[in-house]
Amino acid sequence: MGVTIRLTRMGAKKKPFYRLVVADSRFPRDGRFIDVVGTYDPNLNPPAIRLNQEKINSWLKRGAHPTTTVESLMKKAGLSAGVATAGEKKAAKADSPA
Repeated sequence: MGVTIRLTRMGAKKKPFYRLVVADSRFPRDGRFIDVVGTYDPNLNPPAIRLNQEKINSWLKRGAHPTTTVESLMKKAGLSAGVATAGEKKAAKADSPA
């Protein structure tokens, strides 16, 4: 079972609103999820990003993988500074001598 942190779409037609959720990667985008860890509202100027830092760090420590979009939202919110994501771990492994 792969657990991912991803966006699920809410809101009306032409007025999207997203929740950042922790879900099993096999479930559909707007399907069942495990936990809500934040919100993203692109309709505001500037877009509103609200993240629960404690929950996100907890899920990342348990092995959840954020999608690329969620990773970029976390960087914009200033969250991923202390947490090494999966892409950074792979790059560090490739750079180290064997």
